Amino acid sequence: MRLDALVSGAAAVVGPETSLASAARFMVDEDAAALAVVGGRELIGILTDRDLVRAAAAGVVMDDVPVSEWMSEAPDTVPPGVSIAEAAEWMLEMGYRHLPVVDDDELLGIVDVRDLLWAVVKAPS
Repeated sequence: MRLDALVSGAAAVVGPETSLASAARFMVDEDAAALAVVGGRELIGILTDRDLVRAAAAGVVMDDVPVSEWMSEAPDTVPPGVSIAEAAEWMLEMGYRHLPVVDDDELLGIVDVRDLLWAVVKAPS
């Protein structure tokens, strides 16, 4: 199975100026553990639930700080034709929990560890 089977909709997207508080509310509303940060039409970063926890632990006033200050800039991406096994191995090696899937500069979605586990569990034996 390939990653394109897992990205069946638009990624949750915010702009770099979005406040951390707004991003957190959006993550809850969308049941998303990561948000793509897009400037113009370009993926410029990724903000994860872990980034929000780090910001909270640092005492950041979430309403006053943009996601651009806490996101991971220029995240690694993978094309949709990558196999789930390859993506899982790479995520393990790199320590990633979320991975943007991009095709010809178009963000197709973000897969996370949970998506990969579901794909393995649901795969025919």
